[in-house]
Amino acid sequence: MAFRSIQDRWYVIDPATGKRVPSARHGQGMRYRARYKDAAGKEVTRAFPDKEKSKAQRWLDEVTTSQVTGTYVDPETARTTVADWCATWLAGYATRRPRTVRQARVHVAQITAAFGPMPLSAVRPSSVRSWTVELKAAGLADSYVYALHSRLSQVMSDAVHDGLLARNPCSRRTSPGAGGQRPYVATTEQVWALHDAVADHLRPAILLGAFVGLRTAEVVGLRVWDVDFMRGVVRPVQQGDGEPLKSETSRTPLPIPQELSVQLSAAVARWGGDHVVTDGAGRQTSTWAIERAIRSARPTIPGLPDAFRFHDLRHYLASLLIGSGLDVKVVQHRLRHGSAKTTLDTYGHLWPDSDESARAAVGAVLAARGDCLGTERADLR
Repeated sequence: MAFRSIQDRWYVIDPATGKRVPSARHGQGMRYRARYKDAAGKEVTRAFPDKEKSKAQRWLDEVTTSQVTGTYVDPETARTTVADWCATWLAGYATRRPRTVRQARVHVAQITAAFGPMPLSAVRPSSVRSWTVELKAAGLADSYVYALHSRLSQVMSDAVHDGLLARNPCSRRTSPGAGGQRPYVATTEQVWALHDAVADHLRPAILLGAFVGLRTAEVVGLRVWDVDFMRGVVRPVQQGDGEPLKSETSRTPLPIPQELSVQLSAAVARWGGDHVVTDGAGRQTSTWAIERAIRSARPTIPGLPDAFRFHDLRHYLASLLIGSGLDVKVVQHRLRHGSAKTTLDTYGHLWPDSDESARAAVGAVLAARGDCLGTERADLR
């Protein structure tokens, strides 16, 4: 801050009477004007009434503290509304994938509907909590409310980074929680029944979902040269629309057994084309065609829930790996999760219950202690 000061006695001489009167330029009755210059050299002033010099001083002290701690926000930019900032934020976000931008626009529409006219600084944690409660009361799923809160937190965090806001009102204390619904894990019999129920040219998709863990768009985008049939390696590279996968983790090469390589190779030889999964005429299939096949086959399979999707085949693969005794890092790698926390949050309940092992470990120590004491007593006798 270049300088700060408090100027008092804002009075001028009235030409008619020759008496001293408050300056109309600065407002009637205003006696103190606190001023400072920000880092850009811009002078900022604020007027205070008579007998409130202490308030002016306190205001200057607060400004100084905010500048020193890095939480200073220019008064002009502090009046930026949530709607204005969201428009600016979306303009900068447009470099992402089209589908990602479309999802962000849907989220931002919900945010502006709730907070649009409010200045950024007026959004309080209590306002955020009330908003998430209203969303849940409107019947929105817990996962969607969680996604909206995460988007608001992202928007507000960028406002802090841009110097428009001193502090993000969103935090773990305002988060509504992602919901605790456990994924449905199909049985091996249900997976094979689903495989046999769909059209022949779509059966490789079921194999890639249940035994490789590919997502629908990855299955559609998988080309013949992305699979090393001899070495048994699947290398997901792109989505169905040709866009590259989002992260390096998503592009992790995945080992497959020779039995699966043989089945995939046979499908490629039978249906032709550049893609592993086709429409039956050698052309690339679509995510819509795969999901429609799942919906059609679902009612014919006993015990398969109505909400079962192609993505749920990944849950089967996770249960298969966990049931085979593989640890969390291996499962994380095969499912291409960004962190082990994601794997544990989703599939932690599938690992064998360790309660009995813990009970046995503690019991063994106590039993050893008891045996020792029993031996000592016997020696004394």
